[in-house]
Amino acid sequence: MRAGRQGGRAVGRRGGRELPLLHVVTDDAIARLPDLAERARTVAAAGATALHARGPGLEGRACLDLARTLGAAAEGTDSRLFVNDRLDVARIVRAWGLHLPSAGLPVAEARRLLGKRVLIGRSVHSAEAARRAHAEGADYVFLGPIWETASHPGTAALGPETISAAAPATVIAIGGITAERARACRAAGAYGVAAISAVWRASDPGGAARAILLSLEERW
Repeated sequence: MRAGRQGGRAVGRRGGRELPLLHVVTDDAIARLPDLAERARTVAAAGATALHARGPGLEGRACLDLARTLGAAAEGTDSRLFVNDRLDVARIVRAWGLHLPSAGLPVAEARRLLGKRVLIGRSVHSAEAARRAHAEGADYVFLGPIWETASHPGTAALGPETISAAAPATVIAIGGITAERARACRAAGAYGVAAISAVWRASDPGGAARAILLSLEERW
């Protein structure tokens, strides 16, 4: 895929698969929540969302179970399952996308194993790295942290101004995202945003996801 442009913004598509605007990512603790399946169903039903099965500390079986839980939640909705890092799990569950960590597999190798239709993303922490990942064939990048976040304590925030410098990469902004900040990221040129605690740990995860989606869908 090479992203097109729409209103000056990169448009992420590959083989008929469109990249969701909102990406909701798990971590090890969220993956173990006893009511995760219920939370995931409310998020998936909120609108077209990428549900990311991510658990850096999980063993293979647990990661597979997590992916299946999120995949089941997405069934019958406009939401899609993405798997982070674990290419083997992505193949088993036929994920819509694979997200690679900054030091993960080369995009070309993942593409060779997964085929042309699967969306492949990469985590990056600078505009330069975003442009490099795009040149290597990544369909999108997670760029961040844009604001300080508890998931990366002590990591300096990049600020929304970094987003425009990442062009022509298709940027999903991550780090300290709220509905208001999602609006600011779109204004700065981001295609979409990613969130962890702001959605999963909200008292109403579906409502939190809807609020962010509404802010992303506003015209500029």
